[in-house]
Amino acid sequence: MVKVAELEAAEKDKMREKVQNIISHVINCFGNRQLTYNISEEQFAEAGILVIERLALLVAQLRAEHHKEENNAGIDVITGQVGDMAELGISEAFKVKQAVLLSATEAAEMILRLMKSSHMPPWWREDRM
Repeated sequence: MVKVAELEAAEKDKMREKVQNIISHVINCFGNRQLTYNISEEQFAEAGILVIERLALLVAQLRAEHHKEENNAGIDVITGQVGDMAELGISEAFKVKQAVLLSATEAAEMILRLMKSSHMPPWWREDRM
């Protein structure tokens, strides 16, 4: 029985280390399928981190909202719940905006390279710059 208690204590210590590693990333929300011990939940709460234990439930709620009419649903990362993105002022995903900016930057760079190229006629280089 002593061995079992030692193993359990070692597991708790290992979990504490994992939680401290997660906390060190300075996050405000954490989703985990299963937190084994209440100690880890307490550590997250002390650090001010919202723990979403049932991420699958949150995704199911989001999918249900997406099937409704007038769909503006998304995950509110501040509260850790499904929220109305229109009310929160979120109109586009960051990744979409980032991809558009990247494409525009690449296109502008290509145009500038073409304009500097010696293969372009002089009228193009002089009048357009």
